[in-house]
Amino acid sequence: MPQDKRYGAFLTFEGIDGSGKSTQARLLAEALRQNGHDVLLTREPGGSPGAEEIRSLLLHGEPDRWSAETELLLFTAARRDHVERTIQPALDAGKIVICDRFVDSTRAYQGITRGDLRARVDTLHALMIGIEPDLTFLIDINPNIALARATKRVGAEARFESFGIELQATLRAGFLNLANRSRRFRVIAGNRPEAEVAEEVHHHATGFLGPLDVVPV
Repeated sequence: MPQDKRYGAFLTFEGIDGSGKSTQARLLAEALRQNGHDVLLTREPGGSPGAEEIRSLLLHGEPDRWSAETELLLFTAARRDHVERTIQPALDAGKIVICDRFVDSTRAYQGITRGDLRARVDTLHALMIGIEPDLTFLIDINPNIALARATKRVGAEARFESFGIELQATLRAGFLNLANRSRRFRVIAGNRPEAEVAEEVHHHATGFLGPLDVVPV
């Protein structure tokens, strides 16, 4: 017997470390839930038990612990597990999935800043992952401000921040280049009050998602 089901959607947040993207992902999830949407908030690397174990390997230790090629394989393995066990089941159930980072971070970090691996990133993604976000928010911010924020974080996950301001500037340019090449991106100025950024993000998200309808399947 046919059942009613809401359409799912895959939304991602990208940006350099300290941009505020994680906060904005959480605020959007909370706002959409208040509007009646069924929302799953997740993150990368991580988002599933296996992927969280790989996250620990990637984000702890010296900045040059892994080669660029090894990082790429580890991120792809984590993403595969994340998609299989968390993202795809939620989308199949009609949920809105909001993910703090996805493949665009790999395209920027490993594909641009850690060697000329962009073609390999895209090849591995097509072969092993196969899905792209429906809508991506790029929280854009001055690298000096972002790095100052990132280095104040408490905890050990500071591996990428430790690469310094040059990496952050390169990453920002890389993310903006990705945004210019894809219509799914919305570039949001992040050097504003948190509530103001959240309001703009919510405006774009609700405009994309449309009304909360129940449709037959």
